[in-house]
Amino acid sequence: MPKTGAELPFGPSSPAGVLTEGNAGWRVRRPVVDHDRCIKCQLCWVYCPEGVIDRNIEIDMNFCKGCGICANECPKKAITMADEVSK
Repeated sequence: MPKTGAELPFGPSSPAGVLTEGNAGWRVRRPVVDHDRCIKCQLCWVYCPEGVIDRNIEIDMNFCKGCGICANECPKKAITMADEVSK
């Protein structure tokens, strides 16, 4: 288990939107980050299959698909999944 961010693999090499399509409105759940609980381990950043989480643990909701992998991998449960609000 990595101890610091420097020990983590490099992660996504392209900004969101370059290799993935935008959220077309079908997402039913979205991640919500509790930055007070977050320890900046960056596991969510490493595991995000869409590469939409930056190193500051900000999520680009324009490209997030709502898969929940980030919430599942967070050791401090600082990311929860919330129901998507209809527009």
